Amino acid sequence: MKKMFKRISIKPNQIGYLYRKNHFDRRLQPGIYRFFDWRAEIEAIALPTTTKLLSVLNQEVLTKDNIALRFSYIVEYKISDGERFLSAFDVFQSSTYLLYEAEQLIHNLTQVYLRQVIAAIDSEAINEQRTEMLSTVPAELRNRLANSGLEIQQLILRDITFPKMIQDLFAKQLEAKIRAKSDLENARTTVATARALKNASELMKDDENIKFFQVLETITKIAANGKHTFVIGDLGSTGLATRNGTPSQV
Repeated sequence: MKKMFKRISIKPNQIGYLYRKNHFDRRLQPGIYRFFDWRAEIEAIALPTTTKLLSVLNQEVLTKDNIALRFSYIVEYKISDGERFLSAFDVFQSSTYLLYEAEQLIHNLTQVYLRQVIAAIDSEAINEQRTEMLSTVPAELRNRLANSGLEIQQLILRDITFPKMIQDLFAKQLEAKIRAKSDLENARTTVATARALKNASELMKDDENIKFFQVLETITKIAANGKHTFVIGDLGSTGLATRNGTPSQV
């Protein structure tokens, strides 16, 4: 008697598709079902409703300037239309094999798209544009996958690897840019210093007070080395005062 009933289990985050006599009958929500099936005419396929990740690794491509590189990327996708999905693949294969076929389709279509994108960019601009290359999924790719009941949520560029020789050239180019920037900053500092000294010189040229302090500074330095007698003439030009009409002595 038990053999006349078919037990079907649909797990959480899945949706079941019931086929009777090889024709789609209805959807099954998560749960456990028993169907009277003494002729073994009932089959059910369970498909995930959550998003899944597909990693595509080490794809080789030429850039616009004919530099060979390898890139890897991640595809986040989900089954958006279960009935259309099952009509596009061999419906009575296992769910694991169905997802494998779906991922092969996604892999091939996205690979072609990304090859075209990278082939249109110069190698030097790839790092600058890596976030923009996959910012949106093109309508053509969406439509082709929608025909199979699939939807891409997003494409994520995982990494880009240049040949060792090209990496060394990029490193030298970056070093040269940094050195040139440093030299430019040093030159600007030198010019600013020279300009400040020139302005100070212009300021000091006709300022009697500054001349007076310069004379005092000079006298102080000389006096620190021993006993000296200083006779200062023409004090009008130094800003020093005279005493009784005669030069002062220090």
